[in-house]
Amino acid sequence: MVKVLLFDFGGTLDGPKHWLDRFLASYRDAGVDITREHLDPAFEHATQIGYRAGKVLERFGLPELVQFLVGHQVEYLQENGCGAIGVRLGGASAKDRYRLVEQITASFVDESRAGMARSRAIVESLKPRFRMGIVSNFYGNLDRIIAEAKMQRLFDTIIDSSRVGAFKPDPRIFREALDALSAQPAQAAMVGDSLAKDCAPAHAIGIATVWYRPPSQSTPVEAPSQGGTTVADHTIATLEEIAALDL
Repeated sequence: MVKVLLFDFGGTLDGPKHWLDRFLASYRDAGVDITREHLDPAFEHATQIGYRAGKVLERFGLPELVQFLVGHQVEYLQENGCGAIGVRLGGASAKDRYRLVEQITASFVDESRAGMARSRAIVESLKPRFRMGIVSNFYGNLDRIIAEAKMQRLFDTIIDSSRVGAFKPDPRIFREALDALSAQPAQAAMVGDSLAKDCAPAHAIGIATVWYRPPSQSTPVEAPSQGGTTVADHTIATLEEIAALDL
């Protein structure tokens, strides 16, 4: 019987969309005509800078973190001349670029806060049944962001990849969570929006898996098989559905 629920954070607890998709929408809302193809490398560039920043980001709240990431995304887009976006940003003043970063940041942060508020109510309803934790590829400040959202009392552990030195899909990050909760794999279920980073590695070490695939998600419809076995034991479209699962 499952006694422990582990949650991904980005795209799951603050969802319902992947961060890249949400950044893309925020850029477009700010009047930047950008494609996912152009934004993807800028997103990855900023993400890796964040992972390498070490303790610098540990003191950042959500707005400061997002502004840091967007600033590096915009810098990448400007310097690498990504089509019309590169031309626009290259011709913009530093003040205009800063305003753009602020606008994108505000939009993204507002959506994140709304997503976490929805999730808080759902997680509260699950608290009587499960011990719960978060397993996330993050920047060393996830505990602070969870506290900002007034969700810290709901989770018994927060495993932040930058703090433990292991990033999903490395199974070590899941074992860190199990050890922190004194649980065995068969007693746990992992809830996340990524088959490759959440479901597959958790499934490989014996954790039940719940693939969170909201209608807006831009991932494949079918869960892949590994050795004839699907890596997602359950698929849900909303986090509310967790309560009805046979775990």
